[in-house]
Amino acid sequence: MEIKTSIVDTSTPHNIKSVRWKIAQWFELRWWKNYLHGKNKGEYLTWKKNYWNNLLLKICEVLDVSEISPDKTICDLGCGPAGVFIALPENKITAVDPLINEYEKQTPIFSKKDYPNVEFVKCTIEEFETEERYDVVFSMNAINHVVNIEKGVEKLKEVCAGNGKLVLSIDAHNFSFFKHLFRLVPGDILHPHQYDLDEYKTFLDKNGFEILKTELLKKEFFFNHFLIVTRKEATFSYKAVHPDSKKT
Repeated sequence: MEIKTSIVDTSTPHNIKSVRWKIAQWFELRWWKNYLHGKNKGEYLTWKKNYWNNLLLKICEVLDVSEISPDKTICDLGCGPAGVFIALPENKITAVDPLINEYEKQTPIFSKKDYPNVEFVKCTIEEFETEERYDVVFSMNAINHVVNIEKGVEKLKEVCAGNGKLVLSIDAHNFSFFKHLFRLVPGDILHPHQYDLDEYKTFLDKNGFEILKTELLKKEFFFNHFLIVTRKEATFSYKAVHPDSKKT
């Protein structure tokens, strides 16, 4: 049932994308409030730090541990209220999320003052502006939450230093039929964008990221959850690598 292709369909009109994004953001905040309701802050954060530490061990299978050492600058794009920033207390981190202020107001486990090493920015991924170029950029289960995924991936490229590392986690469709169906109807209300693994890899390839590792984290019926570790090439031209292709 799965159709593999290197052509990525991003043809949905912008106004429809914007409406889907606003709906998804409302449900995202609601999901976090319901999920965290009644949870003990200390117990939850201990569990979540262990989760991130285990994931960082997987990442360090292909990256040298020195690449996330305390002297490295980190950007956590689409950080949520308990992103990877909670597991890296020694690093200088910029954490970006359009709902970050709402998470602090409406969830019991997140307070900016708990993370003095982190600069929190209330902003979408696409609209984030900085002169900093980060050694490692994380975007964990976030890139399919943006309004415009092409601009979102371009922003990942922009803020990542030359030869820097980009670490993603994604929900990728297993079946072409449901992927196209969910683009038409809100079968996955939290995620405005619906893509398979090959399509995500095409986005990365077009933006000059060399994929170092792809690992299945969780297998489910509609989606599989993947970890992707990449390196940004210092100088890159997609046309030079794929002269016969058309950028879509």
